[in-house]
Amino acid sequence: MSEKNTKPAAKTPRFLAATVAAVIVLILGLAWRMDWLAPAPAATVGGPFTLVDGNGKSVSDTDFRGKLMLIYFGYTFCPDICPTTLGTVARAFEQLDADQRKQIQPIFITVDPERDTADQMGQYVGNFMPDLIGLTGSPDQIQKVMIEFRVYARKAEQNGPNYSVDHSSVLYLIGRDGKFVRPFSGSISADDLAAALKKAL
Repeated sequence: MSEKNTKPAAKTPRFLAATVAAVIVLILGLAWRMDWLAPAPAATVGGPFTLVDGNGKSVSDTDFRGKLMLIYFGYTFCPDICPTTLGTVARAFEQLDADQRKQIQPIFITVDPERDTADQMGQYVGNFMPDLIGLTGSPDQIQKVMIEFRVYARKAEQNGPNYSVDHSSVLYLIGRDGKFVRPFSGSISADDLAAALKKAL
């Protein structure tokens, strides 16, 4: 009688990213609902940044004061999670009128600055929506922003240029004053995201 294979199935990068994202959204969501973030500056999410857009122009968070920012972290070589989430953002924005869209700036920040040059980011975001801005920078600049936003990202242990990056999938809504408002899971539907953005306005 042969023994049954009791070895657990390997977890895919998509499964790991979804799990990490779920944990981050849960923690940030509880903090947002219970106002844990407000009393303790050390526990805040987000912060100042200066990066480079797809045209090679320096862009700062202060450039968007007076607007809401909807920020997503990922990378242009991402096979499924990033294009799916950015597609959701694009479909959500289609449900907003022109005035509402002017009040929200969607931003895509790379977690893979080694490959995501300014030109690469500019070409990539153009596949989704004209309002989307792609930002990159030096590894140190990107690491600083990732720490500020509590972003998880880890390069897969493999050689060669075609490596993958495991990363969390969270949309961050930032207020008109530059302060964190709330998170959304990267798996949120376009309808739910559009409704939440309208409410935030």
